[in-house]
Amino acid sequence: MLLRHAKSDWPEGVPDHDRPLAKRGRRDAPAIGRWLRDRGYLPDAVVCSTALRARQTWELVAAELGSTTRPSVTFEPLAYAASASSLLRLARELPGRHHAALLVGHNPGLEELAAALGAGAGGIRLPTAGLAVIKFSGGWAALAPGQAQLADLMIPADLPKAAAGHRDDGGPPRRDAG
Repeated sequence: MLLRHAKSDWPEGVPDHDRPLAKRGRRDAPAIGRWLRDRGYLPDAVVCSTALRARQTWELVAAELGSTTRPSVTFEPLAYAASASSLLRLARELPGRHHAALLVGHNPGLEELAAALGAGAGGIRLPTAGLAVIKFSGGWAALAPGQAQLADLMIPADLPKAAAGHRDDGGPPRRDAG
């Protein structure tokens, strides 16, 4: 699973790595956690960027997964501003005992990784708090470009207004896979 950090704030004088979540990000991240829980997408391993906004996203997601979900969590400096190839290396290094991993990070690397793996023709769009569930056969060490399929895609605009809190137009949930 590939999760882009939730919407961040841009406080003046704060280095990019230390930017916190914005109000919308603090609202969207728990909704992502509930969405994962409700669909049974429960990670047993998490690789999270060390950037504050990514760590805060993971903490808010984790709080909604349920008390029985206790994944192995690694805060990985290399996941910050990582390329698709660097993120793929991190995934390949996961121990074989893990069956469902969540990578919490940043664009453009996450979108590029999804495209490289074959998750969606022409790639996918991952806005802040966007999540791509990608499935593949085989172990982590063998993961390679072109071997995966997009199993599910969630973007905050897809969530019911009560859950995400920012869909104002009254329209139906949107699915943006382009």
